[in-house]
Amino acid sequence: MRELGIKARQKRRYKATTDSSHGLPVAKNHLNGDFDVSRPNQRWVSDITYIYTGEGWLYLAAIMDLYSRKIIGWAMEKRMTQDLVVKALEMALQRRRPGRGLLLHSDQGSQYASHYYQHLLWRHGIICSMSRKGNCWDNAVMESFFHTLKVELVYNCRFETRSQTRRTIFEYTEVFYNRVRIHSAIGYNSLEHMKKGEK
Repeated sequence: MRELGIKARQKRRYKATTDSSHGLPVAKNHLNGDFDVSRPNQRWVSDITYIYTGEGWLYLAAIMDLYSRKIIGWAMEKRMTQDLVVKALEMALQRRRPGRGLLLHSDQGSQYASHYYQHLLWRHGIICSMSRKGNCWDNAVMESFFHTLKVELVYNCRFETRSQTRRTIFEYTEVFYNRVRIHSAIGYNSLEHMKKGEK
């Protein structure tokens, strides 16, 4: 194999990110698979994924505006706690300052069901929506973003440290994905060239 330049395909590391076995209240699926929106700050979606580094796992929580498919909030931590999703939400709120009535969809994970996260939603007049248990299609757009991130970046890199990983994902998300990369959902335009309404 070495002489022929052949490499075995290695099994990718797997880490569960959704702990729905908790006693916290779970919200109804208000989004119900309707990913088409007519204006910014109408519906956001959020999820958590993981990246393996030489120092261990790094967890990424991200929030996307369904109108433009722009990543408007994100956070990265070595532990998957409620602080991770709270930091991503606080970034999105600071950047967008949405009006009351915004719908924010996630899975049923304990981080999203936590009292502090739910209180933050209530304080800002945000309607909480959650996927059905074990149904990835209910949050297909965020799943698609994470798939794109991993295929275009993560699977092609060897991350030695968490700090290196943070820098690389920041550059991919803020410099490339949010500005340069074209998106089929917005007519194969980049977000920089999206002319219809506010990004």
